Amino acid sequence: MSTGERPHLELRDVCFAYPDGRPILDGVSATVPRGASWSIVGPNGSGKSTLLRVMAGLLRPSRGQVLLDGQPLSLLRSRQRARRIAFLPQSVAPVFGYVARQVVAMGRYPHLSGIGLESRHDWQLVDEAMAWTETSELAYRELSALSGGERQRVLIAAALVQASDLLLLDEPTTALDVNHQIGIHRLLARLSADRGWTVVTVTHDLNLAAYFSRHVLMLQRGRVAAEGTPEEVLTTEKVARVYGIAMHGLTHPTTGAPVLVPIDLASEERAGRHDEGP
Repeated sequence: MSTGERPHLELRDVCFAYPDGRPILDGVSATVPRGASWSIVGPNGSGKSTLLRVMAGLLRPSRGQVLLDGQPLSLLRSRQRARRIAFLPQSVAPVFGYVARQVVAMGRYPHLSGIGLESRHDWQLVDEAMAWTETSELAYRELSALSGGERQRVLIAAALVQASDLLLLDEPTTALDVNHQIGIHRLLARLSADRGWTVVTVTHDLNLAAYFSRHVLMLQRGRVAAEGTPEEVLTTEKVARVYGIAMHGLTHPTTGAPVLVPIDLASEERAGRHDEGP
């Protein structure tokens, strides 16, 4: 980010605890430049999804502040936030009786005015987002009849059609096969690089984070354990310390991105069976 340029999203000493007093985030600070492509990684229970919901304004910090274009996020009404931030949670409640194209069109809701009917322009954006996510052929199938991976791609299209330039996605490709995982991450990287959209993705896949993100924030027990480029953060030493598993550190042969492979995939029980022989 150039000197004097205002961050797109900024977190200042953010803490969050649930009503029972259980702390989830503890002093998280981060500056997300406009047009950035970020991944948030960390073990289960490290606070990744909570942090993303705080960034989206869906949870209010118990301490600290979140700024959107320099303005406190807490001052924006929900409809104003939805016009500027597209958020895709891990899971979405089933939508029955609607076909995929109607579900994608729901992403336009924050922008509708008057009696709330979609315009020709809205439907053009819907069809464009479905083409991006390779869901055009699903347009008139009921969402409840789609596979998990197909539903996820439709929901990603609904987030894209919101036409916000800040996308926050919580494990958007978990239910997808490897081809569509790569396709969606390639699309998100292209939106960041070509259109200047800011994309922040929570993911468990360290190699996808390394390959497609320009910046990685690693959480551990609600705190920032490491932050920087994939090469700086996704090292064998840091991953071993945060995740508690030893990794081989390799380099992708064409991109130079770090590639992490667990050193020992076999359990002790399986290893024992192999030692017993036939």
